[in-house]
Amino acid sequence: MSMEGWLIRGQGGVYTAEDENGAQYVLRAKNRFRRQHISPLVGDRILFTPGTVSDEHGWIDEILPRESVFVRPAVANVTMMAIVVAPEPSPDLLLVDRLLVQCRRQGIRAALVVNKCDLDDALAPALARSYKGAEVPVHAISAANGDGLEALERRLDGETVSLSGQSGVGKSTLTNSLLHVSAETGEISRRIQRGRNTTRHVELFRAPRFCLMDTPGFSLITLSEEQLEPILLQDFYPEFEGLRDGCRFTPCWHQGEPGCRVREAVKAGEIDPERYARYVALLRELDEAWRNRYA
Repeated sequence: MSMEGWLIRGQGGVYTAEDENGAQYVLRAKNRFRRQHISPLVGDRILFTPGTVSDEHGWIDEILPRESVFVRPAVANVTMMAIVVAPEPSPDLLLVDRLLVQCRRQGIRAALVVNKCDLDDALAPALARSYKGAEVPVHAISAANGDGLEALERRLDGETVSLSGQSGVGKSTLTNSLLHVSAETGEISRRIQRGRNTTRHVELFRAPRFCLMDTPGFSLITLSEEQLEPILLQDFYPEFEGLRDGCRFTPCWHQGEPGCRVREAVKAGEIDPERYARYVALLRELDEAWRNRYA
């Protein structure tokens, strides 16, 4: 008889599901999912058949409709993405912007979590200024000593949250601090200033107030994989709202056109120039991919 549950872990084709009572089951996906090119994801709500006493595992019977899905990190049914950065390794804000675009395309809330503020207390205020018009809250925290965690917990209340970002920014340490679990953590490699990727698979932790997904760190993600038409990129930049109607040309790419109200706002300091420069970089990336989509 099928039961309903959540996928909380998956590695090497073996999945762990949890039912509403907290009982866990080891499962495999039926072959029809492979034929349909469907991969179960952590966060999926599923129907499954538990294994019997003589079986090593049960089976995933059905993946219930997803409310959201991400390729990287590979998670489903997220309601909020907490994008974690830190003074070390140096923040990759282009990666942050790519993730924000993905969130807004799916209507998912996002928060920027600046960890390790005990090492550098200037980074969080600088990012708050940069993302002032982007409608993304910035939380300054130290997962190591607990600073700022209470306010962050209030932000996460009632959400299914994916912790995402580069390796070494402290996502697993933050998971430990928020949920009091023991996730493996590592240190920054001083030679290359990047994190050792201690989280090797996605894992979902259910807590009384929220659910939290700890994910492997990554440094590469492209928007071109999603076949986003370049002119639509601006729709996911809240800073541009209220300005676009003032542009001389319609549509305006906000790249080099005369009479562009967005570019005027950048020059006037109303929009952070580095944030705008990253928009142009993403626009060019999407434009190239769009032109070559049938190649």
